[in-house]
Amino acid sequence: MSFTIQIKEEISSIETSKSEMIAELSGYIRNNHSSEKKEIALTTENKFLVDRITSFIEEMYKIKAKVDIINNANFSKKELFEITIPENIKSIYFDLGIKNNKGEFLETPPDYLIEGNAELRAYLRGAFLQSGSISDPNTSGYHLEILIFKSSEAVFIQKILNSFDLNAKILSRDKGYMLYIKEADKISDFLKIIGANKAVLYYENIRVFKDKKNQTNRLNNCEQANIDKVVQTAHDQLKEIEIIEKNDGIVLLDDKVKEAIFYRKKYQESSLKELAEIISIETGKKITKSGLNHRFRKIKDLAKNFKKMNEESINKNK
Repeated sequence: MSFTIQIKEEISSIETSKSEMIAELSGYIRNNHSSEKKEIALTTENKFLVDRITSFIEEMYKIKAKVDIINNANFSKKELFEITIPENIKSIYFDLGIKNNKGEFLETPPDYLIEGNAELRAYLRGAFLQSGSISDPNTSGYHLEILIFKSSEAVFIQKILNSFDLNAKILSRDKGYMLYIKEADKISDFLKIIGANKAVLYYENIRVFKDKKNQTNRLNNCEQANIDKVVQTAHDQLKEIEIIEKNDGIVLLDDKVKEAIFYRKKYQESSLKELAEIISIETGKKITKSGLNHRFRKIKDLAKNFKKMNEESINKNK
């Protein structure tokens, strides 16, 4: 069972008030129905949604909705259920804020239908039950989307989402408009809003695990980068010492710098800090990392001068 199906199954068991039922039915039917004049037809692959929608219709309107299994045009192995509401169509549409009393389609539901926080959440729940999906954080990245057919409805739902500070965005698609959220904390907030508490726990556990794993990887990368830097620095210093020795330049250096050369050649893989500690212990004379670095700058400058002199000599003899 996919993560999205688990979420939808969980929120399909939420008990609601009548005003929440109306808001949820509105969000679901507005984004699902393909109606004729005499009936409302809804389709879903999920049996638990069939049970929820038919029970809402029966409780609110005392109508026994008809349920059939029809051909699945999506070539899915799952059965496709069609829920048909055969009567009181005009009053249901009006009640759910889908059409006005003249039978004209409303671009967005009236304010009174979703005036409360609970009703806003219920409307989002209905829209998500119809065409929403959330990727499993354990197997892929963080992604939530809700596919909406009408632009006005997409903008309307985006405003609701962003009233909860979810930073939802819209992309135009061939078959409609995709509302999406990619921030992990915002997706977790959305799950809380629609009442998917079990899904929130699962999502947050995966998120914490991933964050810790990423933090460990970053620390390991930093540690490796520091090791590489130490190795490279030591390698460069040994090359500079080699240039000075080949040019008999050791005699030009004072005893402290000669001491630095001796210990660098003896402890070739040590960092500057480690080398300063070793020299301090073995000689009994305290030297800081900064002081040792000053000695190696003298070595670098002398090696640079010898290298320049050698290059000039080669160019002169060409």
